[in-house]
Amino acid sequence: MAMYAIIRDRGMQYRVEEGQALDIALLDAEPGSEIELGDVLLIGGDQLRIGTPTVDGAKVVATVLGTTKGDKIVVFRYKNKKRYRRRTGHRQEYTRVSISKIIVDANEPRVTGSTEGETNGS
Repeated sequence: MAMYAIIRDRGMQYRVEEGQALDIALLDAEPGSEIELGDVLLIGGDQLRIGTPTVDGAKVVATVLGTTKGDKIVVFRYKNKKRYRRRTGHRQEYTRVSISKIIVDANEPRVTGSTEGETNGS
């Protein structure tokens, strides 16, 4: 089972996996930069970790892909018998991010590569 996380970003909650593209509320960040989403509420997969309210030491690292706009919302104001009609619209701006990695415990040392067959040199 793939590892996933539930994160909170400015009042919204998202279920994310590594490699997933996600639209979040507009950020002031350059495309290509990395951001850290630190409010991790739950980490699931092989082993479930539930935060109280957040999981200690867990974070999600994402790469900013750029900005995008959502669907247009039509706002129509109308007053009966008064010949008052106003039609306006709105498109919300979002920042599209790609989830790079989910770090379960930022305090434990990370092992890179294979350690098979290596010696301590003693």
